[in-house]
Amino acid sequence: MDKVKKWRYEKTISFLSKHCPKPQNILDLGVENELSKQMTKCGYNVTNTRGENLDLDFNSIKNSSANIVTAFEIFEHMLAPFNILREIKTKKLIASIPLKLWFANAYWNETDDFDKHYHEFEIKQFNFLLKKTGWRIIDSEKWIPPVQRKIGLRTLLRMFTFRYYIVYCEKI
Repeated sequence: MDKVKKWRYEKTISFLSKHCPKPQNILDLGVENELSKQMTKCGYNVTNTRGENLDLDFNSIKNSSANIVTAFEIFEHMLAPFNILREIKTKKLIASIPLKLWFANAYWNETDDFDKHYHEFEIKQFNFLLKKTGWRIIDSEKWIPPVQRKIGLRTLLRMFTFRYYIVYCEKI
């Protein structure tokens, strides 16, 4: 696992632990991945969605008995995150997003229809989306990741620019 991914997982699990005591039943939006496996190793009971199109299929959300929903860097890949945020029935949500960088284009994988950022949010945009879908932000953090050793203006800007935003919300 690379240095930045390891750092991001540690920050995410630390924030999760702060707001979600173990053991809890968690529905993690997205297929099983390295982070959801780490959450399980830390003592959480994690169920992931099955890879269905969460823009259209809300059954995983509606049929879940989880205490909390987590959504770590998935909303930027959805065409309409408003819909699933409105459909979540649990009363607690922890979600993270990569922030829009003014000096870099949105991530766009030309060969994979799912590996694209349809949205790269500013903090105020994401907060507004949460508010409009019935969530109240209780806590949040912004993170600047460790920078890879490269030379250039973008590398320098990344040393001072928040890249990730995480929130703990409760349903209003």
